[in-house]
Amino acid sequence: MIYYFMKCIYCEHPYTYILGNKQRKCSKCKRKFSPKKLLRESLLWDCFYRENTISETCLSTGMHFVTVQKYFDNFRKQVAVESDNLYQLNSHRIRDYEEYMYLPKTLRPDEHIEKVKHFLTLAYDKKVYNLMMPSVGRLGLDISDRDDRKLLKKYLKYSIVSKISTQRSTIRNFWDYFENFILKYKGVSDEQFVYYLKEAEWRFNTLAMKS
Repeated sequence: MIYYFMKCIYCEHPYTYILGNKQRKCSKCKRKFSPKKLLRESLLWDCFYRENTISETCLSTGMHFVTVQKYFDNFRKQVAVESDNLYQLNSHRIRDYEEYMYLPKTLRPDEHIEKVKHFLTLAYDKKVYNLMMPSVGRLGLDISDRDDRKLLKKYLKYSIVSKISTQRSTIRNFWDYFENFILKYKGVSDEQFVYYLKEAEWRFNTLAMKS
């Protein structure tokens, strides 16, 4: 049995030992972990943090596209949880909020109104928190019906919830950031959109905390 000074990732006990399959086992809590997997995760996190695309990461690391995509999806879920935790600590400090209707600039609103993403952005200090609002499908309107489409367009134009205290608010700055951030991603599904939104939120808040 060979011991090395590598802490257990679970209980932080200083002594772990190497198993025959190259995994490590803690001499205290007896749990196992893979240093190789930890190294891979650390490398991919660095690529994600630097905003490398999946294709760029595959080229630089030699890893398979599906593997990188899986890790990046998990990272987005992790930062979404981190953003939620940050909001829970600061929800009492919310001062401004405004509703936003997002549609890629390449799409015409009159032809792709069903693709509009609807979310509410709240602000405290120089940071933001986003809440997804009901989708077009949950409004009870039939987008194939001409009258319903007219009603939906009117809703998108006038149904705005807002409380903005400054002309150029943190919220508007975030929207500009999000518009540029999302450009490099094409074909984001409805199910995944919220995670890209939360990633943009996390990156924006990280920049705010550094300034």
